Amino acid sequence: MIDHAQLDQLRYPVGKFKKPEVVDADRRAQWIATIEALPGKLRDAVQNLTPEQLETPYRPGGWTVRQLVHHIADSHMNAYIRFKLALTENNPTIKPYEEALWAELPDSKEPIEYSLQIVDAVHHRWVRILKAMSVEDFQKTYHHPDQQSDVSLSNALGMYDWHSRHHLAHITELAKRGF
Repeated sequence: MIDHAQLDQLRYPVGKFKKPEVVDADRRAQWIATIEALPGKLRDAVQNLTPEQLETPYRPGGWTVRQLVHHIADSHMNAYIRFKLALTENNPTIKPYEEALWAELPDSKEPIEYSLQIVDAVHHRWVRILKAMSVEDFQKTYHHPDQQSDVSLSNALGMYDWHSRHHLAHITELAKRGF
């Protein structure tokens, strides 16, 4: 039987996201490096997994490894679009989506290679934009209607740094525990 603390550790292997009070150029550079490295690290984490291992949930009641890989592609495509919208419009309202329902759609049963290719391509283009952004660009915002708040691109970058490490750790920690 798994207790609440163990379940929390499985759910949040790198901890919950905490928005930092101050974000400087060095921190943004670290976050961009995380975004840039994710495609390779994700491929490394899943490269030798069997079909059965891909169907293993990372925690009781959680998504399978296959669903996690597809979710990362879905989420980071949305992030990339949100960045582009905020860079080209004045505080645009983004379109939230039901990620849990997306994880149940038929494409989440497809081979993970399709989503790995998406992550490769999206991250390549996203990093190109991130590295070209000015300090002022990182202060631009989008409006998140579900959160009823404006999100700066600096804070969004931090959240997607966390998101990248969070889901990668779901896979790598599961592998350490043994499927």
